[in-house]
Amino acid sequence: MNKDILLNAFPRILKSDVATILQILPKHTQYFGSSKQLPIQTFKLDEDELFIPSRIYYDEPDSIIVGRLTDVQRAILNCIYIRHHDGFIRQKSLEALGERTEYWTIPYSLQLLGEYVYEILEVLDKLITERNIENFSRLTKENPKFWQQTESRIISYWHAYYRWPKFPRLQDYLGTQIADRIRNAGFLE
Repeated sequence: MNKDILLNAFPRILKSDVATILQILPKHTQYFGSSKQLPIQTFKLDEDELFIPSRIYYDEPDSIIVGRLTDVQRAILNCIYIRHHDGFIRQKSLEALGERTEYWTIPYSLQLLGEYVYEILEVLDKLITERNIENFSRLTKENPKFWQQTESRIISYWHAYYRWPKFPRLQDYLGTQIADRIRNAGFLE
C-alpha cells in the first residue's frame, strides 16, 4: 500500500503530523495477498472526507522513535495501526488510543465494532464512555450508510461465531449492546 493514501485518512488540519508519521512507518510491509488495491472506507467528518484503508500491513515502528512523538502524533499512529491485519496489534493500538474525545479518532475505533474479534469488543466497551459517546453517535448520524453496514456486520458475526453456545439471543451479544448504547445516546433520529 502506498503510504500517501494515509494522508487522506485524516482531517486536513493534521496533515503535517500525518506526514511525520508516514516518515517513521517501516518501508517493509507484511502483505502477502494480491497486489490489488485494498478497500477504503469513506467517512464524512465535518467538512472533511476521510479515506481509511480497511487494513494495513506495515510492521510496527521502533518504540524509541514512537516515544519521541507528540501526543497527537501517537494518536494518529494508533489510529493507523487500529486498521492492522493482525487482531492483536489492532487491540493493542485501541488500548493505547484510549478514551480519546477528538472527533477524528472516532471512525477508527467505531470500525472495530463491525469486526469479529470479541476481545476487541471488550476493550471498545470500556473505552466508549460518557466522555466520548456523543462523538460516536454524531459519526453514525453523519455516516448513516456506514452505520447500517456496521449493524449488519454485528448481526452477521454474532450469528456466525457467537450465537451458539455463548449468546443465543442477539441482545446478549456485546457488539449489539455497544451499538444500542451509541444509538440510544440521543443523537440519532
